[in-house]
Amino acid sequence: MITLYGFPHSRSLRVAWTLEELGVDYQYHHVALDKGEGRSDPHLARHPGGKVPVIEDGELTLFESAAICRYLTERYGDGKLLPDTPEKRALVDQWLAFVTTELEQPLWQQAKHTFALPEAKRVPAIVPTCAWEFQRALDALERRFQGQRFLVDAHFTLADLFLTHTLGWAQSMKYRLPEALEDYRQHHCQRPAMARATAREKTATDAPSGNNPAE
Repeated sequence: MITLYGFPHSRSLRVAWTLEELGVDYQYHHVALDKGEGRSDPHLARHPGGKVPVIEDGELTLFESAAICRYLTERYGDGKLLPDTPEKRALVDQWLAFVTTELEQPLWQQAKHTFALPEAKRVPAIVPTCAWEFQRALDALERRFQGQRFLVDAHFTLADLFLTHTLGWAQSMKYRLPEALEDYRQHHCQRPAMARATAREKTATDAPSGNNPAE
């Protein structure tokens, strides 16, 4: 069985959502990053940076959310979350790269210098630049988005999952999204697999230390 190591409100939700969409059985192991568990020897053996998500699938240990989700869809998807031609799968990969390197990057940079980094390492003056950079990426997205329900093909793919998750980060950080993209985000957030992934994450997080009922 697959084990997912995660933490709430992080990229590990993408992996849980992917697993729920695919109907793959898995264990969810909460890594208490806020208590230093990410720097423990066992977790550093799984992820050299002490971060999440990480999955273990048999002898394979894999980190980085895009790589994990792409692997899961290739191995267990059976036609779900990826189109059926190389050209359309390449378009999914294009959007995964754009979302993670262009749209998400300034959000994470802002988060680091607002609360994630140790206070002595934060540079508040960088936050306006992050906001400018995010808006520039959002403008680029809008040039290719005219209110369609799906980014690639005529069904929900990993591209939609990653974009919806990242737009959710933006919304939680008080960015005002264009109406069409906010409608897109809200629509996909209503998917039952997203609700199951969120509930699974909460169950694991709320479990007493040393007792993880999500496993």
